[in-house]
Amino acid sequence: MATLEKAKVTMTRGKFDGINALANSNGIVAAAAMDQRGSLQKAIAKARGAAATDDDLIQFKQAVAKVLTRYASAILLDPEYGLPALKVRAPGSGVLLAYEKTGYDASTRGRLPDLLPLWSARRLLDAGADAVKILLYYNPAEDQAINDVKHAFIERVGAECVAYDVPFFLEIICYDDDICDSFEFAKRKPDYVTRYMAEFTKPRYGVDVLKVEVPIDMTHVSGTRAYKGQEAYTRQDAMRLFREAASAATKPFIYLSAGVTDEVFRETLQLAAEAGTDFSGVLCGRATWQDGIPAYAKGGLPALEAWLEDRGVENIKALNEVLATGAKPWWTVYGSVGEIAVVPPAPSTLGAVYAGR
Repeated sequence: MATLEKAKVTMTRGKFDGINALANSNGIVAAAAMDQRGSLQKAIAKARGAAATDDDLIQFKQAVAKVLTRYASAILLDPEYGLPALKVRAPGSGVLLAYEKTGYDASTRGRLPDLLPLWSARRLLDAGADAVKILLYYNPAEDQAINDVKHAFIERVGAECVAYDVPFFLEIICYDDDICDSFEFAKRKPDYVTRYMAEFTKPRYGVDVLKVEVPIDMTHVSGTRAYKGQEAYTRQDAMRLFREAASAATKPFIYLSAGVTDEVFRETLQLAAEAGTDFSGVLCGRATWQDGIPAYAKGGLPALEAWLEDRGVENIKALNEVLATGAKPWWTVYGSVGEIAVVPPAPSTLGAVYAGR
């Protein structure tokens, strides 16, 4: 390990070990995401034609964790329905736990975030988390009063994670409630993603890893298999936009699948790799397992497990092949792992109290 004099950056032991617990032996985060709550419940109900219960969510999450963590470095779950899944995950797979409430109040402008009232960073650690995850909807061009609320919110969560010396993964989704047309939004998306990557890698927020969208909409990239006929950018434009967004980040970042198909997500990552983007892996949810929802709705748990063992495993193996050739270790933004000086947490932090409980 580098000395303090030679290191480019210092990182506390809990944060360093926590990030490594979520990455594979090559430093790549190849994680599965299964923290969907309201959206999953609606999807199961739609496929079934009848209401989905809490038990449905618990069973679905357990099945995904049981099968897919054999091929994933970690899994993201929620503490509301996902904790039973921790007991069936593959040995050695890391754990991220979501801290935010699902969804947002659509009657109030700004898609404001909120925390689960019965949880804290300490309680998530007690439940088995290696890292804490927050989802934030963010528009850099939104009213400043709204964004000030969000900035303060992330600062508070970041401070809590610093206090308990646990990695803070921030998932950001851009939006614009004044734009309904997907093509117009696709043209604005690169700027929005680049600006939020620059904003939330500032030290004041205490974020350790960003979980971000790709800065383009593949259905509007001409020359790709995903293209649907309305060009917002060429392949060369898209690669430039990947590089511009990546260059704005001063912390490691990984990509989310944002509900696209597994084929589209793999093509997206291949394009990012071709552009030379230093992304450090993925937290991939629906792209891997969403087609298992109809199987579960019609045939129950046995049908879902059979689907996961077949197509689900096929999807995640194909994704891992892309990551093996395209993703970079999470420490790449710092130069090398040897340029990180790992230090104890400050003795005045709550982390010291937690460690000695």
